[in-house]
Amino acid sequence: MVTMRLLITLFMLAMAQLFLNMAHASPRSPVNANHHKVDSNTAARDDQRRKRRPVKTIFTRKVKESSVKKPLLSSVHKFKFKKKSSLETAAIKHKSSITKKHYGRHRGNPVEETEELTAGADTPLRLSKAHRARYQKARETAMNKLMNQLGKPYQWGGTSPRTGFDCSGLVWYAYKDLVKFKIPRTANEMYHLRDAASVKRDELEKGDLVFFRIHSRSAADHVGVYLGNGKFIQSPRSGKDIQVSALSDDYWQRHYIGARRMVTPKTIR
Repeated sequence: MVTMRLLITLFMLAMAQLFLNMAHASPRSPVNANHHKVDSNTAARDDQRRKRRPVKTIFTRKVKESSVKKPLLSSVHKFKFKKKSSLETAAIKHKSSITKKHYGRHRGNPVEETEELTAGADTPLRLSKAHRARYQKARETAMNKLMNQLGKPYQWGGTSPRTGFDCSGLVWYAYKDLVKFKIPRTANEMYHLRDAASVKRDELEKGDLVFFRIHSRSAADHVGVYLGNGKFIQSPRSGKDIQVSALSDDYWQRHYIGARRMVTPKTIR
């Protein structure tokens, strides 16, 4: 019996040793190798991330340092800069005002003496001596042409000193060679002419056209030229001669409808 127990015990020990050997010889080593590879790759990635982090921090530090190192203007420098820019702006404005001040063409020295005139509107114009002389000559020429026709008979449709004039023909003859635009032939067309500025009655000047409604209720059918001092020249009607009349007469006051300025510094040739 003792011998049998020893044999069983030895047999059990031998089997236990066999199972232990088989356990050590089982295929666990490849799995562990793969796991080791994964761990090594993960470790490598972590190392790369750790290497990149210092580069980012260095870049941000450089940016911060560059922003801090920007030159800052002191209050004295700012005042000098503002003063310089204001002086430059004033110089530019002065230069532009000089260029706008002169009107017309200039020969030789561009800085000429100018004079302020009103051209049928509230906006004043700066005229050079040469352009002012041309403007005055145009007005005088028109007045001389008109006054030379005094006493000549009214002629319906007339536009010539040889045949006589009607009211609009007299105006057309006086201004046709003095202005840039084309002058219409009838009194109503002259009254609606956009190239001639409208003028208020209390602002009338020598040479302005004055219009009347005599036979028509909707159109201007008579025109004359203002001479100043409340007088105007006209060719009135058949059987009458060209004459000077008073704008203040009751008849002309009742039929007066408006005025336009034909000759201005902008419209003369």
